[in-house]
Amino acid sequence: MGRPVVLSNGELFVGLDEHGLVHDFYFPYIGQDNLTNARSLPHKIGVWVDGSFSWLDDGSWDIKVDYQEDTLISDVRAEHSGLQIGLEMHDCVDASNNAFVRSIQVHNLSDQDREVRVFMHQIFQISMDGREDTAFYEPEENYIFDYKGKTCLTIFARTEDGPFKRFAVGNYGIEGKTGTFLDAEDGELSGNLVEHGGVDSVVGLDLNIGAGEIRGIEYWIAAGTSQQECEYVHAQLKEETVIKRINTTRQYQLNWLKTAQPKIGDLPDSVQKDIHRSLLVVKAHIDNRGSILASGDSSIYNYGRDYYAYCWPRDGAYAVWPLIKLGYTYEAKVFFDFCERVAHRDGYLQHKFQPDGAIGSTWHPQVQDHHKELAIQEDETALVLWMLAEYVEHNDDKEYFKNKYECFIKPAAEFMANFVDQETGLCHGSYDLWEQKFLTNSYTVFLTSSTLKRISKLALDIMDDKDAERWVGVAETLDSNSHKLFDKDAGHYIKGLLLKRDGSIHYDKTLDISSLYGAMIFGQELPLEHMAATADAAEQQLVHKGTLGVIRYPGDDYMRTDNSSPGNPWYLCTFWLAQYYFRTGRIEDAAHHVQWCRQHVSECGGIMSEQINPANGSPVGVAPLVWSHAEYINTLLLFNRVTK
Repeated sequence: MGRPVVLSNGELFVGLDEHGLVHDFYFPYIGQDNLTNARSLPHKIGVWVDGSFSWLDDGSWDIKVDYQEDTLISDVRAEHSGLQIGLEMHDCVDASNNAFVRSIQVHNLSDQDREVRVFMHQIFQISMDGREDTAFYEPEENYIFDYKGKTCLTIFARTEDGPFKRFAVGNYGIEGKTGTFLDAEDGELSGNLVEHGGVDSVVGLDLNIGAGEIRGIEYWIAAGTSQQECEYVHAQLKEETVIKRINTTRQYQLNWLKTAQPKIGDLPDSVQKDIHRSLLVVKAHIDNRGSILASGDSSIYNYGRDYYAYCWPRDGAYAVWPLIKLGYTYEAKVFFDFCERVAHRDGYLQHKFQPDGAIGSTWHPQVQDHHKELAIQEDETALVLWMLAEYVEHNDDKEYFKNKYECFIKPAAEFMANFVDQETGLCHGSYDLWEQKFLTNSYTVFLTSSTLKRISKLALDIMDDKDAERWVGVAETLDSNSHKLFDKDAGHYIKGLLLKRDGSIHYDKTLDISSLYGAMIFGQELPLEHMAATADAAEQQLVHKGTLGVIRYPGDDYMRTDNSSPGNPWYLCTFWLAQYYFRTGRIEDAAHHVQWCRQHVSECGGIMSEQINPANGSPVGVAPLVWSHAEYINTLLLFNRVTK
């Protein structure tokens, strides 16, 4: 069910599953590399008491996974009625150190004094094939050290009586071995000191707990590029309590949220809390070096060919938009810096990127109609520039625009201005924002025109009159030909058209929610009646029957849960239609769509997935999807603006 809790500090990212177990562990970049063996096994937690043993994920625990309010700190509650044991866990990624820290309170729910043993299992796959790692017990500092090359992890746990005394290091996934975690199920551990290849480890802690009493455990995993670096973090954590590190991290996150308060302080408390949650989810996916991850949820890899652990320029630009509106500057600027670093020398941005800036995987071929074409989405280049202009205008930061102009902004604007077909007067074909079809997409045309106008206006401020005038001229050409994208018979903007090599034009008359959104946000020069007609068509064709959720387009089969359905509703598409209603004064209709989305948010942590199963409301696709959370914030901010 995705990751109901994500924790991050900009270099280390941890995702917890529905049992509160570590399932994703990215370091040293947010989204790269995932050091866990997440496709098959999470880190496990086990409890032995009175000769009986249970793992937290064996189905016998009643578990609730959530966040502490207004933080990226977990609140995990688990109770086993048979063992009469309760666990309360609070976790975070330390704001100042690359460490995952966990506080566990063990509750003896019986009326008898008892000996309880808690076992913490770790399974990392640092090397790509999981066969080149080493783990060993370090006796002087009493920790488990797991490493491959310059990726190193230090694992430690203690009670008030001292460090763990039970441990075992072993093999997993090679030579027919299931994993060292099985060694814990009799309440004992072998004490094996070292293994290499595919490795896992377990540490055990003994607690004597009186009837109805509570005892605590502190646990952490420190990450670094060497054993010395890990030991430095480890030493800092040993000097303090985990609770102190959690409290320090909480205060850092609360302080970060204060930037938004002047803009949202007059909203109802429940709405403010929703904005805070979504802001923190977005923040968790932002790497300190500028990449913005689409999602850290690796569970999608079990059902598809790849993760969402990439930086799509599109997703990143939409993620920073609400941050810009709310006064955050650092996150936007490092993202634009990242885009400048990865931009092609010809000005455009490619499909997607790894968090370190290397080009990401793609399914866009470089041949169309037996002719080479760029395997890009022009909308990604346009949107990043549009959002950069949004940042500059919102903050009156013309110096930043000037600094980015020659190396990034001008080449990108030049590319867009030249990427136009004379035969149609519209953008040359590229892939649509859903990454599926090669065509001149209506959304892309509206966005490109708006971007060239905004960049031209700012270019005039730095005295680049010649380029500014030419870019405005290209935008006007796009506007004057945009009527070709409106189908009078169907009564809506179509998905787009494709100029063929023989000069013929193929029209894709699909109704796509992005055509309405593109016209609404970027099509200031478009006829209002065309936008209204497209919205009317969307109401009839894109609102899933029996729900208030909005699909992308009729017949969308991506992760479709029922072949008889026109497609699954998407959170962001539903928010887009709600935004149209807000902008056109249909407040009640908009509120109904927003409320429907809120009702379907996962009970675990308030996380929004990509899609929703229309039959039962369960999440579909990755969870969280950063784009969903960004559009939720945008929608709530628009509601606040139009209802004041």
